[in-house]
Amino acid sequence: MKTAMERVGIVGAGMTGATVASLLRSECAESKLVVLDKGRGVGGRMSTSRSVKANSFPVDLGAQYISITETYKEKHRRFHEELISAGILTPLRSEIEGNRSRDPSVSHHVAPQGVSSIVKHFLNQSEAELHTCEQVTQVNVTGNTVEVVSEGGNTYQCGSLVLTMPVPQILQLKGTIADIIDSKPDVKKKLEMVSYSSRFAVGLFYNPGTKIGYTWGGKYIPEDSCIRFVAIENIKRNLNNPKLGPSVVVHTNVPFGMEHLEQDKNVMVPTILQHLRDVLPELPEPDEIKGHKWRFSQVHKAYEDSPGCVVLNENPLILLAGDAFSHSTMDGCIQSAISTKEALLKVHSTKSNI
Repeated sequence: MKTAMERVGIVGAGMTGATVASLLRSECAESKLVVLDKGRGVGGRMSTSRSVKANSFPVDLGAQYISITETYKEKHRRFHEELISAGILTPLRSEIEGNRSRDPSVSHHVAPQGVSSIVKHFLNQSEAELHTCEQVTQVNVTGNTVEVVSEGGNTYQCGSLVLTMPVPQILQLKGTIADIIDSKPDVKKKLEMVSYSSRFAVGLFYNPGTKIGYTWGGKYIPEDSCIRFVAIENIKRNLNNPKLGPSVVVHTNVPFGMEHLEQDKNVMVPTILQHLRDVLPELPEPDEIKGHKWRFSQVHKAYEDSPGCVVLNENPLILLAGDAFSHSTMDGCIQSAISTKEALLKVHSTKSNI
């Protein structure tokens, strides 16, 4: 079905938002799509960070590799094959030490250009109007229109709106959306029950010629009180370019992240690096360090029954989507996006028949 739809606003340029935009473009070729994100770049928790000083490989500060389970191999085959044929996903060939998941039915992939390339692929397909550095703080309903207001005071008018940011950020929104949520106590209660794990990530960048001293692509570290996972990015992604130096990413475990959640990321970096030196003493000193705090890392408890998306308001349509309404994997985000597209098209079809 190729149709046109009123302007659709999508808040969040992560995996779910990008896939929603791509799916809507394929169904509604003439529709106007606008995507807003508070970050400087796209990707959300599938973000890739580059060095400012060192000439090295970029690091994935969020998602590390993509695991495709038996459940989704057939269900999302089209998406997987598209990403693989485009070279955006390739098989994970490096060793991941300490990986407890030995299920032979699960296939693991990496993104050679960084996991943000997956999100960029779908955003590019969508040809959506993209606005970064736009943190949405207010959502108002006026007649048949949704008005989205950013922290900087910019206003966007939409016929329909999809919110894909973490649920606590949805609950913090000002404007009439707060009244709509209050008017639906059952939905509000389920939203308030959604919870996330938190963790810190640190990217280490090295100049060309630096020897790392380890040969694995990733390593789980269960015995440390701080560090959970370390990846050598160039080995993990099976990349070899002598003009670029190696890079390493470190993820803390969830208890450490929760304990120090309100600490500034830069305050925590020295502590994390000290733990890193203890567990990987051969690791050289980096030429550049970049810290990041994931307040909303992975969904710990999803929205009840994981519906894929939730219709918050019907006219104008406001949908809540994202991994909180499915689960925290690439395929969970794709599933949420499919549910969102179907809900949008269903409402649009109903309007067209009135």
